[in-house]
Amino acid sequence: MENRPISLGNLFEDAGNYLETRLDLLKLQAIDKSSDAASSLVSGLTLLVFVFFAVLILNFGLAFWIGELLGKVYLGFFIVAGFYVLVALLVYIFRDSWIKGPVSHIIIKKMLN
Repeated sequence: MENRPISLGNLFEDAGNYLETRLDLLKLQAIDKSSDAASSLVSGLTLLVFVFFAVLILNFGLAFWIGELLGKVYLGFFIVAGFYVLVALLVYIFRDSWIKGPVSHIIIKKMLN
């Protein structure tokens, strides 16, 4: 009978240690997922900045070229700006299916893997 309380105490101690270890594991897994998501975000934003500048320079060239073809440089800039207004309108109309849904799926996939 004396061994039973000691054995029960060891059982509770082992259960406490198990819970502590499990909590530590969950914290480490959360940190891993968060750091993976953050690093993906930073690398994606870096790539986006470089693509933005490339597209910006290409658009200046396109605007000057169209302006030269039309005889007035400012017309090229108006045409390029009008194109982007049209693209922005389309993105606004379809933002749920083009942006929200895919981004949500990517985030969920990153967090669950």
